[in-house]
Amino acid sequence: MKRISVDIGGTFTDCFFAWDGKYIESKSLTTHHNLSLGFNAALDNACKMAGLTREQVLKEVDSVRYATTLGTNALIEGKGPRVGAIVTHGFEDTIHLSRGKGYGEGLDVTEQGNMPNAQRPDPIVPRRMVRSVKERVDSVGEILVPLQKEDVRKQVRDLVDNGAQAIVVALTNATENPSHEQLVLETILEEYPAHELGAIPVILSSQVSGRKGEYVRANTTIIDAFLYEIMFHALGQLSSNLRDSGYSKPMLVIHNSGGMAQSNSTDSLQTIHSGPVSGVSASQHLSETTDIGNVVCMDMGGTSFDIGILPKGGVKHYDFQPVICRWLVTLPMIHLNTLGAGGGSIATYDRIHQAIKVGPESAGSDPGPACYDRGGLNPTVTDADLLLGYLDPENYANGVIKLNPKRSKFVIEDKLCDHLDLDVIEVAKVIKRSVDEQMAIGIEMELRKNGGNVDEFTMVAYGGNGPLHACGIAYHAGISKILFPPFASVFSALGAGNMKPLHIHERSGYIVLYEPIERKLFDEYERINEYIEELEIRGKEDLKRQGYDISGVKHRLEMDMRYGNQRVTTSVVLDINRFNHVGDVLRAIRTFSDVYAQRYGKGVEAPEAGVRVQTVRVATFIETDVVHFKELYTDHKRTTPPAKSMRKVHYVDEKEPIETPIYDESVLTAEYVIHGPAIVTTKSTTYLVEKNWRIEPTPQGAVWLLKDNVNAK
Repeated sequence: MKRISVDIGGTFTDCFFAWDGKYIESKSLTTHHNLSLGFNAALDNACKMAGLTREQVLKEVDSVRYATTLGTNALIEGKGPRVGAIVTHGFEDTIHLSRGKGYGEGLDVTEQGNMPNAQRPDPIVPRRMVRSVKERVDSVGEILVPLQKEDVRKQVRDLVDNGAQAIVVALTNATENPSHEQLVLETILEEYPAHELGAIPVILSSQVSGRKGEYVRANTTIIDAFLYEIMFHALGQLSSNLRDSGYSKPMLVIHNSGGMAQSNSTDSLQTIHSGPVSGVSASQHLSETTDIGNVVCMDMGGTSFDIGILPKGGVKHYDFQPVICRWLVTLPMIHLNTLGAGGGSIATYDRIHQAIKVGPESAGSDPGPACYDRGGLNPTVTDADLLLGYLDPENYANGVIKLNPKRSKFVIEDKLCDHLDLDVIEVAKVIKRSVDEQMAIGIEMELRKNGGNVDEFTMVAYGGNGPLHACGIAYHAGISKILFPPFASVFSALGAGNMKPLHIHERSGYIVLYEPIERKLFDEYERINEYIEELEIRGKEDLKRQGYDISGVKHRLEMDMRYGNQRVTTSVVLDINRFNHVGDVLRAIRTFSDVYAQRYGKGVEAPEAGVRVQTVRVATFIETDVVHFKELYTDHKRTTPPAKSMRKVHYVDEKEPIETPIYDESVLTAEYVIHGPAIVTTKSTTYLVEKNWRIEPTPQGAVWLLKDNVNAK
């Protein structure tokens, strides 16, 4: 295996380099103005450690895979083109009316509790940029009012005259019959051919989503169009950089569905949260191949803190209508809860509550925390960690970044000390405690929402700042067992390398598996099999277009099901791909009941109310080689190694600093155990072992962090 996988985050660009059984992890600061510069720096560092040149590696490597948060950042910052929309006549206000819950979508729990003062987000497409065409397709796809091309031309010219740089086409019932949307595209291309200067991207809702729901489908297409330009240029820039260095294969992009594809088979919206999703997928693989039971994933980087839940066996939770920023979209996406809390999160004084607030604003990589000495003027979590003694100023990020404690002290004194009437160290402790509590609350809420009990979960912590804050987070969340996986600081990049080529296609389909009034089981096998086959063909065509050998293609059938008229739908993975007789129908109903009982409690199943299918979904994929994880437990007799040095370190619950032993990464082997308080500094991260905790490394480089009265197994 020769593979490069990269996770481009808001602060750091992480690189995982696999070369014929040799694994190397590397980091560099993200260069937002040109992502390829940060990638080159991380790759050059990895090549140097492997004794190879960048050109030699890129000529021989099997694949280069990217996960990025670029799209997420563009949405947050509101940077994008002016988008125009074409809708069915009479539906001009659907986008802006959204729905009743539109006021609260994307807000935190506290803000959702104050709905009278809540406001809808500013629309990406303002009302003046919406045009309608006279056409109508009914709910089963029959054309009631034919579309006239002259009407389309008039509306398109009007949008272009008003400055539209991208056009969204979202017509009513286009999921059942997309011919009118395709006619709009054809007309626009006649007016503005793709090969000519002045051509503008056109995104059809029927191509982006196969689900019914006019508002959410239009929303999804609008965001996809809004991100199109920035993702096109950024990914094009990365691709050109690879070609200039001798890489001739297609560049691969990680999707938030848990798969990957070539950039020409990737919608912009599929890149949202692709970096954190890679970490969840790596955790899934770890859970499936080792005996660690239920897992809560914790990815703490420089900008954000991402939480994912994996019940025993590595089953991922999906959101099929997630909220991205403040907008509801229809997109199969691995479930994540993202908090604006990371090493670069800015600490500010909240005058209303007279307390410190950490995040969601971040210093990012430019200028970065004040201690980076790059012009940062705001105190961050990293500044607090440095002053408390957790970080080595001369050996941060393998010595690439030299930290300046004087800058950290200055900004904390200047911005926070007077407000709290505390000295610098006490304020730094408040920042550390606040961010740990904030992340612990996020974990507890996520577990409760998914029916999990904290005592039954192992916390898998990764990301550059995960090992540094894990003890504090676990203490506040009531977790006693933490695992830092192999290559923890670049674990999401490793997960990107383990992704398989995968495409998910879905369509709305009202199917009644059991009708309670007539007590009748579904028997239209040909109809449902036509739906499934159509989706399988689309998935195969996606993979074939990218040059994959489709003889190894596999399909996974999923359905969104509900009892009777319940509003709640549950996604169910079936172990069949076709319905041929009544036994298959009963098997699907039984699988749904088992999943429903597992999620909501035994005895609450209600098949007597009827069983209905809302959506049919097919995941099409090809299995590929992955980085395998080794056994996480060992019977090695352990000893405590001698410390390399000692340092005074401040702990949140201790009044005075404690003389703390400092170790380097040579102690992270299965023969040692290290009891807290202690600090282990490696090339890519720092392990903070607080009082009453211990770390027990494993043979492959994973590290257990355990309460002193809890065994690893």
